[in-house]
Amino acid sequence: MTVSAGAPLGGRRLYFVGIGGAGLSAYANVTRGWGAEVRGWDARETIFMETLAGVDIDVGGEPAPPEGFEVIVSSAHTGRVEGRPRAELLAELVSLRPAVVVGGAHGKTTTAAMIAFVLREVGQDPAWIIGGVVPQLGGNAGTGTGRLVVEGDESDRSIALLRPEIAVITNVELDHHATFASEAELQEFFDEWAATVPNVVQGSELDPVSFELAVPGEHNRMNAAAALAALELAGIGGEDAERALGRFTGVDRRFQLVGARGGISVYDDYAHNPSEIASALRTARERTKRSLIAVYQPHVHERTRHVHRELADALAIADAAIVTAVLGERDAPIPGVTGKLVLDSVPPGVRRGWAPTLDDAAQLALAWARPGDVVVTLGVGEPWRIAQAVAGGLPK
Repeated sequence: MTVSAGAPLGGRRLYFVGIGGAGLSAYANVTRGWGAEVRGWDARETIFMETLAGVDIDVGGEPAPPEGFEVIVSSAHTGRVEGRPRAELLAELVSLRPAVVVGGAHGKTTTAAMIAFVLREVGQDPAWIIGGVVPQLGGNAGTGTGRLVVEGDESDRSIALLRPEIAVITNVELDHHATFASEAELQEFFDEWAATVPNVVQGSELDPVSFELAVPGEHNRMNAAAALAALELAGIGGEDAERALGRFTGVDRRFQLVGARGGISVYDDYAHNPSEIASALRTARERTKRSLIAVYQPHVHERTRHVHRELADALAIADAAIVTAVLGERDAPIPGVTGKLVLDSVPPGVRRGWAPTLDDAAQLALAWARPGDVVVTLGVGEPWRIAQAVAGGLPK
């Protein structure tokens, strides 16, 4: 069989277990765009399935790979069925194109999206695999003929398998306590990976950009600096790159305005570790005329155990903090480690509310919110559902 350059996966048949996730949905879209036949399974409906129109997806029950399909398994479903780890497939995709891979504790989704957006705006026709929906790009994946832009993942060390032309390390901060014992170990891990890549951008060594961006916050000026440095290594620099970057309007669930009515604004943000939560709430503070209400869904019991005090301190930037139960799909429960551990650590002077479920959190936020307030929902899981419920329940 002859496979064309535009369809390097022509003739392949792939079944994705966990296809509704941020990562695997993007892999599915890129691989079908590159010629593969794609099907998949997930435990429930997700927002990322909206990007998979035309793909045959089984929802619920257990995965049942059709005969003749290669099985690709997300890290969230390891052990559920025999198959190839998704990290191996990503390494294969990176090997097929000149690639830019973005890693780091935070900012990698936005930085990768910035790079892909600018490449497209200047006519480079990139492909991309990004862990969030980018409205200006039409989704979380693209199948162009140019460079491949990828968001890597250090949480399971899989970024170490990738061999791009350009690597971006946005920052180094311990966030995955079950994988790395210390920040020093994480730094050593990134250093070893960087040594395998010809061109490396260290975001922490850069000054934030000074020109105007469409996305708010100091953290986004840092993300933009890293993106521009990578683009320059790719041969895209100067005023054209800056002008294009200035038009970038962001990624869904990155300080996204969900609704505003009755003088109350509701934003949703993916922030889930202390630094990210602090950045989101500082940005929100600039928009608050009265009180800032933070609603947080903790993610991963191990992270919650290690940094509950730091999470609480970040939430204290707000005037009121509402915390839900831990989203515990990634790891097993730990006795005594609940969302209450975070909430009880929030310093005095901040109004505190315990809301075990997402519905509880929405109802409490609505009860507290007054004209002039800003509500920000925070977390990896589905706090966007809280934001939608609050926005939908605002007084007319």
